[in-house]
Amino acid sequence: MKYIFYKYQGTGNDFIIFDNRQHELDFLTKNQIKSLCDRRFGIGADGLMLLENHPDFDFKMVYYNADGGESSMCGNGGRCLVNFAKSLHIIDTETNFLAVDGAHYAKISENLVSLKMIDVAEINSLTNALTLNSGSPHYIQFVNEIKNFPVFAEGKKIRNSEAFIKDGINVNFVEKLTDNLFVRTYERGVEDETLSCGTGVTAAAIAYAYANNLNKEQSISVETLGGKLAVTFNYVANKFTDVYLKGPAILVYSGSVEI
Repeated sequence: MKYIFYKYQGTGNDFIIFDNRQHELDFLTKNQIKSLCDRRFGIGADGLMLLENHPDFDFKMVYYNADGGESSMCGNGGRCLVNFAKSLHIIDTETNFLAVDGAHYAKISENLVSLKMIDVAEINSLTNALTLNSGSPHYIQFVNEIKNFPVFAEGKKIRNSEAFIKDGINVNFVEKLTDNLFVRTYERGVEDETLSCGTGVTAAAIAYAYANNLNKEQSISVETLGGKLAVTFNYVANKFTDVYLKGPAILVYSGSVEI
């Protein structure tokens, strides 16, 4: 049977989206999702999302990684789903929706979406790195000459190390440039470098503020291979609150696919 899908991208992080408010796609298996996300034999994407009804929220976000496994929060995916919800006239300029890590508020103007992320109070220091959860678990390492850094090889090694092999972790390499951070991410579930990672960009900005004692309100510009994002937050008493991820969320195309 054929089903209508929508392809969105947020700074190069791309997603297949289905309107599942009628639960027509509840049958999807891990292998079917993996096949749809395959870039040679399917539509191709970093992940797949279902927009579903929820009695207490505007909608519910269900997210799967490209390997077909249901995943933790995806920041760029959440921003794209907000734009999709607007296109369906479910929302106008603001929304409250439910994701796997809890409730999220977002606002949208044109194709620019500002998404409220979870508060962060726990940051762990490792040798030459920090780890934290910004909706998904992230490893942050500050490096030099990031554009030439072997992200795939080093990211894969860290993600599959003894400390992280069981649950996996997203590995971010970060360089402070003159006016912004540059972030490159090896994503678990995709098992490759992606052009952008929303929770990774958020985690990198928070880690940078933590490492440099940037207290109170901050706005940090972040560049990725896929484009530019901004992270704002309030940092007081070792807790990051009012964390927002802001950037573009764009419809690429729509079509139908046989499943």
